[in-house]
Amino acid sequence: MSKLVLLSGCSGGGKSTLLAELAKRGFAVTEEPGRRIVKQQLESAGDALPWVNMAGFAQRAIGMAVQDLQNAQKQSRLTFFDRGLIDAVAALHHATGEAISNDLVAQNRYHDEVFMTPPWPEIYHADAERRLKIEDAIAEYERLRQVFPALGYRVRVLPKLAVEQRADFVLRHLPRELFL
Repeated sequence: MSKLVLLSGCSGGGKSTLLAELAKRGFAVTEEPGRRIVKQQLESAGDALPWVNMAGFAQRAIGMAVQDLQNAQKQSRLTFFDRGLIDAVAALHHATGEAISNDLVAQNRYHDEVFMTPPWPEIYHADAERRLKIEDAIAEYERLRQVFPALGYRVRVLPKLAVEQRADFVLRHLPRELFL
């Protein structure tokens, strides 16, 4: 049973805030590949940005997500991810029509249940690193809700609650064996 738990869902839905709460509680966390790539690309005037070159961005996110998974597997402790490989391969598929590599996905598995943040317009905000309109974020969420089950994952949508309650919800729904 994988101790690598993925948080996915709608952009601006509170994933990073939830990840910070889980880190505060002592859990290992891995920040979103996309945010890290956007920061790097903005600092270096690169073009692998989702609003400039989605395919290049997604390819970088795939590489970073695989590396994140490999690093976490070495620790063999419960680790939470803010987005990951599935998000990246779904983005590449959306940008290019390229088929999702089932071999890559099968070789790099997360825990079978993925926690998804639903669209939450009341807390959504764009910024220099997230330029998606809310409508585009919702469309991305709907694509992900289809991709995860097609790849053998169960989706559990997070309720719209305060971050502490969301963290409690996630922890309550994970098998006890993951905490050992």
